[in-house]
Amino acid sequence: MPIDRHRWDVVVVGARAAGSATALLLARMGHDVLVLDRAVFPADTLSTHQIARTGVVQLHRWGLLRTVLDSGAPAIRQVTFSTPTESTTRTIKNKSGVDILVAPRRYILDPIVAQAAADAGAEVRFGVTVTGLHLNDSGRVTGVYGRDRAGAPFDVQARFVVGADGLGSRVARAIGAEVTSSRGDGGAVQYAYYGGIPWPGIELIASDRALTGVFPTHLYEACIWICSPSVDAHQARRGATSREDAFTAYLDRTAPELAQRLRTARRTSPVQGMLRTPNYIRQAHGPGWALVGDAGYHRDAVTGHGLSDAYRDAELLAVALDRTLRSEIDDTTALAHYQLQRDEALREIYDITCALASYPAVPEFVELQKRLSIAIDVEAAEAAARTTPRDREFAPA
Repeated sequence: MPIDRHRWDVVVVGARAAGSATALLLARMGHDVLVLDRAVFPADTLSTHQIARTGVVQLHRWGLLRTVLDSGAPAIRQVTFSTPTESTTRTIKNKSGVDILVAPRRYILDPIVAQAAADAGAEVRFGVTVTGLHLNDSGRVTGVYGRDRAGAPFDVQARFVVGADGLGSRVARAIGAEVTSSRGDGGAVQYAYYGGIPWPGIELIASDRALTGVFPTHLYEACIWICSPSVDAHQARRGATSREDAFTAYLDRTAPELAQRLRTARRTSPVQGMLRTPNYIRQAHGPGWALVGDAGYHRDAVTGHGLSDAYRDAELLAVALDRTLRSEIDDTTALAHYQLQRDEALREIYDITCALASYPAVPEFVELQKRLSIAIDVEAAEAAARTTPRDREFAPA
């Protein structure tokens, strides 16, 4: 098997949200980083792709928000929240340094962050499938191996391997990362894209046993989605002639006014989604390895917080690895601190997410949404105020 004789500081498996962000920050800190992904960008992935305020703050801090907007992602300046009895529209306030939200398509957003990592000095290789990890005699992870897009084997050595390879993380499975919290998978999310009518902002529509939404995105389209209990999503599919017919009928029930508007719109994609969205937290580190993003923590889509979680945890991990790579602290202590910070940071929104994903009666659901809004504002303020080593190297221009 051909061996890459270069020993990298960090090999990141996965080049999407968490992986490219981790590589970007480590490269800007001066480390030797290799990123591997089996996809060839640009490539889409399953995601409703709205970025909560915390994630927008991170993109701004890293100097990437302008690039995202320049790609054609609309600046979202209002959110409308509706229940069966009332509807309220609010302007996005200027907090934590940002006054907009964004919902860029993943086939555009992920390459932007991956390219920023490459521009910072990371090496990014696409079309590469990691099939296993190298361990030394003491059980420490020392590298990865697999196949490139031509089917040729490769072998890479590294001081640290980061698994950022998503929900079905091969890295997590290979090292047997323990699931430390599992709170079921009873929620579902389904979505499709529509164009042809104006989309003034984000819309959230709470109804009995569902949250339906609108996220304006690239190409003057919007992601139209329904989050609901998994059993209801399965029921909506039964008897329908297609996913699309089932989705349209389901929209008629969960958001009839939106469904009426969509009759003059044009659906531009198939219906996609997950009929079971797991809620779990995994052990985040071990000798020579760490997990970030969905590989280490996944939550139901009802709170739309996945990208913000990924960007937050990427920075926490990058700082921890930077400290140990510079010999400021031993790796066990540094990575244990990363896991502690991650677990503390995710806890409140994880709890709220699990509560929302049980779809309580609408009044309780609304109160949980209010708690979520407050928690996100607190989290975003903490992100905006966070100081990190060599912060000047990735502050926005």
